[in-house]
Formats: sequence, structure tokens, C-alpha cells
Amino acid sequence: MTNSQSNFNFAEEFRQRTKAFALRIMKLVDNLPTTTSSRAAAAQLVRSGTSVAANYRAACRARSNREFAAKLHIALEEADESVLWLELLNENGVLPAGRLDDLLAEAKALMAILGKAEKTAREKVRKDI
Repeated sequence: MTNSQSNFNFAEEFRQRTKAFALRIMKLVDNLPTTTSSRAAAAQLVRSGTSVAANYRAACRARSNREFAAKLHIALEEADESVLWLELLNENGVLPAGRLDDLLAEAKALMAILGKAEKTAREKVRKDI
């Protein structure tokens, strides 16, 4: 397998992973209680959680290394925001303890991957200059 094939496979697998994350977020939000605070957090979480996938897809369509790095940064910010909303829901006791652990772990894993990818992309941009 060539390096470009490997990169393509990773990109496609990560696209599917971020899409699966977005779907999990949507299902969670649909099952949250209808309290005022839950609705507010749900609205923010569904925006940020689905934005991770949307912005990663946009990064995959980037026209330059600079644009790729910028889109990855946006996806990273959205993943970080998703972590915040999940932590707030978790700490607020809206759901039973432990219910959000897997989703929170996935959000943090996405952040780690996006952070590493952005760093690599930014290094490429510096080399291009």
C-alpha cells in the first residue's frame, strides 16, 4: 500500500468516525430531558457535535495545505466545544452517572487526532513558505 493510499484510507475511516460521532450526538440530544438547561445544552451540543464531521469533510476538500490546516482547526474547536457540553451535561446530573463516558471519551479521542493532524498540516504549511 502506498502512502497516498494509506492517507486516503485514514481520511475515509476518519470521515466515517466523525459522522458516527455526529449521529451519536443527535441521538443523545433527542433523548435528553426537556428542561430549560438541557434544551440549551442540547442545542449547543448538536451544533458543535455535528460540526466536527462537517468541518473535517470540508478539510478533505481543501484546495491548499493552509486551507486544510484551517479547517482542521475549526473541527478541533468544535470537538473541544462538544467536550464542554458533554461535561456540563454529565456534571449537571441530567443523565445517570457514566451514561456519557463513552461519548465523552470519543470526543476527546477525536480532539487528539485532530490536534495531531492540524500540527502536521501546519508544519507542511511552514515548509511551503
